[in-house]
Amino acid sequence: MISIRIQKLTKRFGASTAISALDLEINPGELFFLLGASGCGKTTLLRCLAGFYHPEEGSIYFGSQDVTQLAPHLRNTGMMFQSYALWPHMTVAENVAFGLQERRVPKPEIRRRVAETLESVHMGPYADRRPAQLSGGQQQRVALARALVIRPSCLLLDEPLSNLDAKLRLEMRGEIRRVCKDFNLTTVYVTHDQKEALSISDRMAILEAGRILQVGTPREIYRRPCSRSVAHFIGETNFIDGRLLGSENGRAVAETSAGKFEGILGDPGARPAPGTPVTVAIHPECWTLSREAPAGNCVRGRIGDSIYLGELAQYEFVAGQARFKVFELNPRFLGPSAGGELYAGVDPEDVVILTG
Repeated sequence: MISIRIQKLTKRFGASTAISALDLEINPGELFFLLGASGCGKTTLLRCLAGFYHPEEGSIYFGSQDVTQLAPHLRNTGMMFQSYALWPHMTVAENVAFGLQERRVPKPEIRRRVAETLESVHMGPYADRRPAQLSGGQQQRVALARALVIRPSCLLLDEPLSNLDAKLRLEMRGEIRRVCKDFNLTTVYVTHDQKEALSISDRMAILEAGRILQVGTPREIYRRPCSRSVAHFIGETNFIDGRLLGSENGRAVAETSAGKFEGILGDPGARPAPGTPVTVAIHPECWTLSREAPAGNCVRGRIGDSIYLGELAQYEFVAGQARFKVFELNPRFLGPSAGGELYAGVDPEDVVILTG
């Protein structure tokens, strides 16, 4: 296991800056996600780590070693591409063995390590097949085995599940986490899929325009976004514009067109003055519907459109000119019971007040 440390990294392509003075530390053995919309710089950063791109400024350290200008084959990284890039004329075993052959590993050692690695990804019985004879999920496992067999210092994954169908993606999320933890690998994983990142990462960084907006655990990022950009990207969120009435010890009260809301400051270190424009952010699943008005943080309205999904219903909650998304587990307010006036309430712990 190694740590990865990135200091003031800048990468440009002509007049365009893909990464700008970026700082990041990844802990040994951590499954770390780089998350962001297309063009945010996450794949460029991964390719800088792999050595395919050399930055104009800044440094990259693997442990105590400065690898900023080191050639890719000298960094001992395992790279798994979006396309898998398997050799079609080679068998599964030959594909996995390729990196070891390039390193002049003795043949008996190659056979042993290939067999062990294929077993670790549950592909041992398929060693003699060619890639065209495999399903997408099986090809993904072979590509993972090829990256692991060289015993890399760290594993770099570039949207490895994007070519799989929804069911296989769910299955392979847990499988990738299991393999990375079994091998005690420091892993950097690029994706734009929020659910993928939330479900298996140890920590993640949200990128925008070549800069890191926020770093934290999945729970920290989802429940305590530091800005509207992060909240908008990481999941469905209701945004209500307002003005700050006051704040103290990380808690705040805001006045909005939908009423007064008490909540938590997204940036706990901020000291905004009363009257500062703010955004109140509330996830749809945090609302609770009732016929009786709760003590605080409530909106009076009615249910508009609704979508029934069995265990869950998605409502449009109409409060005057305002409209909110409300998700209800084990839904009760459907059909005739949906009519009339309702109250949507939310706990202050589930309200994030953003100043940026």
